[in-house]
Amino acid sequence: MPQPASAASIATALPDPTAVPSATPQPAKKKRRRPPTLSWSAWKQFMSVARPYWTGDKKRTAWGLLALLIGLMVLETQLAVMLVDKSGELTSALAAKQADRFWGAVRGTLLVLAFAVPVYAFYYFMRDAFSNHWRRWLTHRFLDGYLGERKYYEIGTGSEIDNPDQRISEDINTFTGRSTHFLLIFLGSLMQLVAFSAVLWSISHTLVAFLAVYALLGTFGALYFFGAPLIRLNFWQIRREADFRFGLMRLRENAESIAFYRGEPQERAQLNRRFEAAFNNFGRLIKKQRALNLYQRAFSQLTLVLPAIILANGVLSGEMEVGRAIQAAGAFAAVLAAVSLIVDNFESLSRFVAGIDRLHALSKVALKTPEAPTPWAEQAGPPKPSAVPATGKALPVDAGDAAPSPQIAAREGDTLAIEGLTLHTPQFGRLLVQDLCVSLQPGDALLITGPSGCGKSSLLRAMAGLWRSGTGAVQSPPLTDMFFLPQRPYMQQDTLRSQIIYPSRESELSDEQLLQLLEAVRLESLAERVGGLDASHDWEKLLSTGEQQRLAFARVLARQPRIVILDEATSALDSANEAALYERLRASGTTLVSIAHRPAVLQHHSHVLELKGDGTWQLHAASDFQFAA
Repeated sequence: MPQPASAASIATALPDPTAVPSATPQPAKKKRRRPPTLSWSAWKQFMSVARPYWTGDKKRTAWGLLALLIGLMVLETQLAVMLVDKSGELTSALAAKQADRFWGAVRGTLLVLAFAVPVYAFYYFMRDAFSNHWRRWLTHRFLDGYLGERKYYEIGTGSEIDNPDQRISEDINTFTGRSTHFLLIFLGSLMQLVAFSAVLWSISHTLVAFLAVYALLGTFGALYFFGAPLIRLNFWQIRREADFRFGLMRLRENAESIAFYRGEPQERAQLNRRFEAAFNNFGRLIKKQRALNLYQRAFSQLTLVLPAIILANGVLSGEMEVGRAIQAAGAFAAVLAAVSLIVDNFESLSRFVAGIDRLHALSKVALKTPEAPTPWAEQAGPPKPSAVPATGKALPVDAGDAAPSPQIAAREGDTLAIEGLTLHTPQFGRLLVQDLCVSLQPGDALLITGPSGCGKSSLLRAMAGLWRSGTGAVQSPPLTDMFFLPQRPYMQQDTLRSQIIYPSRESELSDEQLLQLLEAVRLESLAERVGGLDASHDWEKLLSTGEQQRLAFARVLARQPRIVILDEATSALDSANEAALYERLRASGTTLVSIAHRPAVLQHHSHVLELKGDGTWQLHAASDFQFAA
């Protein structure tokens, strides 16, 4: 067995053999998502998403814009009442054949219209501007939560939230637009109800009583027959349309790999399945909407006849003028529209409720306050320091004692240290490493190796704070002093300058210094070839994988971090370029942690951590280690 590393910079420990092993947490069972319903729960979800805008930093702007909209709405409602009154006067003047009265009514109508038209246009402009302002605020709020604390990574790897990009880009827009729409039509309906009920009551008490019963029965019927089915179908339609769009996006992003594989038939089969799911659900949706349209049409069209039937005796007997009957019919239609708000907007309301549920689900994950990590000293079963050979053994686990899912603690320090780390895959599906203890001093270089699937990349994710499923602690400097190089570098669609200084947005480095960095990573001709440092391209398509990896090393040189972690970051490079880049990093005194499989990389490291694949591990001095044949 290889001897443990003798350097004082590497500290290791075994678990206390007398300690009772903690139980392996059991994977959490995923709950099946249920479509939302038009209920008190939907209202609470709406308030959870909407309330921060009205109580947060933009509350004065929000309430001010709303007050302006309400003022415009009051004015528009008053002008609408005046137009109904003028239309009745016009009809009565014609019926009585009174020319002076008629032309006076025409002049009055035109005067009202002169005010009503611009008020109408300005009201709808302000409504859309208000909705757009709310959308910007809410989008920034979700983006802050989505990008903060790396929630985008958590959602992408272990969350049940599907298509978060669509929820932020489309569902927020729908939410603010329809929230504004329903808020204003509710307030408008309330004003309309008050204004026209007085007109209708002055003409016919019977018509008011009939209207109340008619609207109540119509609303109850819409809720009973179409409520849950339409909301459920709209919920699944939004989700399946997003799945189909995601499949097309994946096809575009992986076009080259699919083309090499000639994978078009299987890709087409997957796209067909996603599209058929959306198509079939939409077929069921439009059938239900057809029934709703029949119901709505019958409900509204009957109002053309019913007021005339109720008022017929009064007009035919001469007790009521024809103009008054026209006024009553107009007021009846206005009041009915106010009290039958749900019936008339049920289709749109069902889509709105479905969208609220999706946005609320994302807000619970992206906007929740992150839990403070459990201090390592408080976790069950911490390893005890011991000067024993550098090896770790997986201990037996009693699967019957299920424990709450703990988290790996993260704390800040001057060096990188792993203390009693037991690492699981997300949802605690599989044990990767057990009771690992390693401490690196400045200038150390640790190579992590082992069979495929043993948890090498997962260990790097734990070091970066991306994976928290397990116990123990990871101490590291601030993230600004650490830099991670993945096997496939991320390339923005921006300028060459932005690629070099990424993830910083600005840099004090001059153009000459940036070009020197490119020369240091053997990309001296790149700037000239692409059109300069300010040239923008799709770098993933323009550069080979090896060139992308060298450009990623330029980022390290530009940032000069204290610790660099490389996950097979030189896999596409030839031996000469790989050796030159490693030598440059080692000469700078940077602490390195690498994953690599090439024996040539061994010379650039001081220690080797070998993961066995069953949770066990072993630490070697690099000079004593040999890769298996």
